[in-house]
Amino acid sequence: MISKPDILSAKILIVDDQEANVLILERMLLDEGYTCIASTMRPHEVCPLYRQNSYDLILLDLEMPGMDGFQVLEGLKKIEPDDYLPVLVITGQSGHKLRALQAGAKDFVTKPFDPVEVQTRIHNMLEVRLLYKRLENYNKQLEQIVAERTAELRESEARFRHLTELASDWYWEQDENGHFTKVYGPVLEMLGITVGTLLGESKGNDGARWNEAEYATFKANITARLPFIDFVYSRTKSDGSRQYLMVSGEPMFAASGIFTGYRGIGRDVTKSMHSAQLR
Repeated sequence: MISKPDILSAKILIVDDQEANVLILERMLLDEGYTCIASTMRPHEVCPLYRQNSYDLILLDLEMPGMDGFQVLEGLKKIEPDDYLPVLVITGQSGHKLRALQAGAKDFVTKPFDPVEVQTRIHNMLEVRLLYKRLENYNKQLEQIVAERTAELRESEARFRHLTELASDWYWEQDENGHFTKVYGPVLEMLGITVGTLLGESKGNDGARWNEAEYATFKANITARLPFIDFVYSRTKSDGSRQYLMVSGEPMFAASGIFTGYRGIGRDVTKSMHSAQLR
C-alpha cells in the first residue's frame, strides 16, 4: 500500500485562471499536510511544466480564456498517449464532466468547492497514481532483469558453444521426436551433408549411405533413452571410401521428469580410423 507520507509528498499542480480559486485549493492542500504544491494561472504553461516535473496530480480548471481545460488535456495526451493521465478537472458545469472523462481526465470536482469532497478525491487519485507508478517502475525493473538475464544466457551459450567447438567438431541437440533443434560447428560443411543425413535419416548429396547395422545400434540407444560415449558409425561414399563419425550424447529431461530430447558432441574420426586399420 501507499503510505500517507508518500501521498502528502506527491507533486501537485493547480491550474486555474482565477487567483482566488488557486488560493483556496492551495490552502486546502496545505492544511491537509501536502508539501509539494505548484500552481499556474496560464494554461499554456501546463504541458511544459508537466514535461519538466512529471506531476502526480494536476487540478485543472476547464473554463479558462484563451486555452480551456479541454485543450490542455489534448496537449497532455500527446505527452502521455498510452499512459495514465493524472488529471482531476474542476468545473461548475455538469455537462462538461463526461466530456472531460472522455478526453482523458480521471475524476472531477465541482464548484463551489466542498472541502471534504476535494480532499477525498485528491487523496484517492494520488493513491491510485502512486500505485500505478510503483507498478510501472516494478515492470521496468523486471524488464531490465529479463534483459540482463537474457544477455547472460546468450553470453553463457556462446561461451559453451566456443568451448564445445574447441573440444569437438560440432555440438547438437534434438527434441523428443528426434528432430534437430541445434547444430553448432562446421560439421555440415566438413562432410558436405545436410542435417537430415547427419544421423542417417536420408542420403547425402553424394549418394553415400550410413552403415545400417551401426545406425540401428545408435537408434536403439536413442530409443532406450540411454547415454552413449564415443560411439563410432560410418558411411560409404559413392567412390567406395568410408567416413567415420564419433558421437557422445545424453538424454535431456525436464524438471518433471519428462524426456525432452538429446544433446551431444561429435567428431570426424575418419583419419584416425584409417590409421588404426593400417596398423
